[in-house]
Amino acid sequence: MRLPSLLAVAVCLIPAGPSNAAATCDLSEPERAAVASVEDGETLKLTDGRVVRLIGVKAPMPPLGWRGDDPWPLVDEAKDALARLATGSEVELEFGGHRTDRHDQLLAQVFVVKDGKRIWLQDEMIGRGLARVYSLADNTACIRELLDREAEAREKRLGVWGSWAYRIQDASDLKRLDRLMQTYQLVEGTVTAVGEGQKWIYLNFAEDWRSDFTISVERRNSSAFTDAGIDLKTLAGKRLRVRGWLQWRNGPMIVATHPEQIELLPGAAGH
Repeated sequence: MRLPSLLAVAVCLIPAGPSNAAATCDLSEPERAAVASVEDGETLKLTDGRVVRLIGVKAPMPPLGWRGDDPWPLVDEAKDALARLATGSEVELEFGGHRTDRHDQLLAQVFVVKDGKRIWLQDEMIGRGLARVYSLADNTACIRELLDREAEAREKRLGVWGSWAYRIQDASDLKRLDRLMQTYQLVEGTVTAVGEGQKWIYLNFAEDWRSDFTISVERRNSSAFTDAGIDLKTLAGKRLRVRGWLQWRNGPMIVATHPEQIELLPGAAGH
């Protein structure tokens, strides 16, 4: 089993669909605002000075500290697309979890109101392959809808899904995972064994838990996975995809804080 590790911020992803899919989300009543400018592929500045982060998506961004000569793939394209959709527009903000982050940015599902129509920005960006699904444990409204949209974009290889920079990682490729520390990744593989500690449950992806890729779940969060149909203790031999921030603790690891980070996949290695 693995030793406990520092908690990492976790995230989720999948393809886009019709904008009215948001009607199935549990969101607050809309609040009206107007967009002054777009800061990047997931951040809006309102005319009243407030900043809105498109909760539920992660736009293309270069790794922290990256100093390459060429632009990181799709960063500018995502910003430009969001600017065309939102700059100068009236929007409606709806909330499904914590309303602000530690930087006092609003965390909202955002709808542009144009010509009597509402355009769901998260849905548009995911559907065009210009963002991946990203969820927080305290803000998971609409994530399932966005995951469905992401799957469509991934199947069509749109945007990030046709780029080397955002490809889904192989849990057995430890050298590559090592190079991707402190980045947000999607990782796929087959669980070899389930380990248990006093406070943690570990999904190990190789025989040597001291160096393999591992998903770590705090026991206090395990009931949420069970309620979502993911029985952590029975996942040995199952193939899955996990989304989150890579960190190093006896090998590469992602801490899963909520079930939206994990997708069970058909089959197992060799099947």
